[in-house]
Amino acid sequence: MRWLARVIYTRWLGWSVTPFPLNTPKCVIAGAPHTSYWDFVVLALMRKMIDLETNFVAKKELFVFPFGIYFRWMGGVAIDRSMGDNRVERIAKIFGQQKLFRLAIAPEGTRKAVEKWKTGFYYIAHTAQIPLVLCRIDWGEKKISFSEPMMTTGDIAADFPKIKTYFLGAKGKADL
Repeated sequence: MRWLARVIYTRWLGWSVTPFPLNTPKCVIAGAPHTSYWDFVVLALMRKMIDLETNFVAKKELFVFPFGIYFRWMGGVAIDRSMGDNRVERIAKIFGQQKLFRLAIAPEGTRKAVEKWKTGFYYIAHTAQIPLVLCRIDWGEKKISFSEPMMTTGDIAADFPKIKTYFLGAKGKADL
């Protein structure tokens, strides 16, 4: 299947990817811009092509039969959103329970262009004391790029401008 994903991703669709820092078994992968459901298709192909195991969290209601089988196979972890506790802390605890857990998350929190990003991805990485890897999805260049792992300082006002700079110039599918 890797060869088929490579053919579709590189030859048919014309995309390229920079290497993922594989020495990073636990991290939060912040992918942006996320403006279309087509991002999932391109990222799923890329993930298969480079054999990158990633995870995501979603509401537990999505994990019912038969969809739950697929979501777990894709690296999904169900979260009960009805609980009154802190979701950031609950997700951060998952990292302590796994040997390999790379949480992929869209900072926008939606599939459309937004002025202000959500901050959960930042606080999850900081609370779990694991690195943040930035994933730039550029539909203009048809290229997915990964940053080197970076540790958050806890000073979001200082860290966020550095994070946002990595994504400057990247065009989402909706921007084309």
